[in-house]
Amino acid sequence: MIRRLLLFVVLSIPMFAADVTGTWHVEVKTDAGSGSPTFVLKQDGDKITGSYSGQLGEAKVTGTVKGDEVTFGFDMGGAAVVYVGKVDAAGKKMTGEVDLAGQASGTFTGEKK
Repeated sequence: MIRRLLLFVVLSIPMFAADVTGTWHVEVKTDAGSGSPTFVLKQDGDKITGSYSGQLGEAKVTGTVKGDEVTFGFDMGGAAVVYVGKVDAAGKKMTGEVDLAGQASGTFTGEKK
């Protein structure tokens, strides 16, 4: 019985999504320069909504969370800006890659405040 319970717990861990709800301060480094945008994210299940504020202006954000993997982005005048990364186990930091509408790409690190 205990083995089954432990097996269930171990197998269930990857099914739980990281909680990204909150304000994130992000450092972006691309081949076109760097920036420090702020994201305010709200998670409902595996869906993300929120806002972006940074060098590109302000925009509504949408995305998804699956386990520790996160994908989110926004539209800037018909151009998609997409962040793809991973959230740490504590849900306080994320790292990954960013694509600025195919015009530039780079990496990002974020910390939840």
